[in-house]
Amino acid sequence: MVRNEWNATVYPVVPGHEIVGRITALGSHVQGFSLGDMVGVGYMADSCQTCGNCHEGLEQYCDTGFVGTYNGKDKHGRGITYGCYSANIVVTQKFVLRIPASLDPAATARLLCAGITTYSPMRHWNVQPGQKIGIVGLGGLGHIAVKIARAMGAHVVLFTTSPEKEDALKLDANEVIISFDSKQMQLHKNQLDFILDTVAAPHNLDAFLALLKTDGTMTLVGAPAEPHPSPSASV
Repeated sequence: MVRNEWNATVYPVVPGHEIVGRITALGSHVQGFSLGDMVGVGYMADSCQTCGNCHEGLEQYCDTGFVGTYNGKDKHGRGITYGCYSANIVVTQKFVLRIPASLDPAATARLLCAGITTYSPMRHWNVQPGQKIGIVGLGGLGHIAVKIARAMGAHVVLFTTSPEKEDALKLDANEVIISFDSKQMQLHKNQLDFILDTVAAPHNLDAFLALLKTDGTMTLVGAPAEPHPSPSASV
């Protein structure tokens, strides 16, 4: 086993954190699940479950650090977790979700990462039917963000750098704006209630902040390798 000190990755590493599978064994204290149940697991497999954040259901902010479903150090001495491409994984019951039989497992898996990553901020900031919501980027997160925002009843404006709009319209976006077109951007100045920025590369945030209404909110869920340029006095 080799640890890369630069990024804390432990090799060999088997990534993957959108897990759908069947239960093959149960701990003696597990309740509400049976052998053979179809279940899902996201990015977390365990946490201390004793700190204030864990008690509030905010295990991602666990004071001692949560255990990821891959590259995580198991708290019970079972070594390193190896994610959804390993043969099996042991997960604390709290982090297991029941998957209805009516759902396609392959289509459901994306809800366990991209789904919760985009749904959570929209739910937290109380996106409402009829609100005008901006989604920046149509990558892995942006695709599902458009669908979730529409399911919440919002008017969805997709911002993209690609002139090809067909994919966004097929996903049911109400409008598609080319973000480097200043005239198109100006049409939405002070118009948006909420913006979800999914782009995983540094870019100018000021152009999008100008589109928010007073007291509007922009949430960043992309993870760029380098920081975004700091917003200007527009904040």
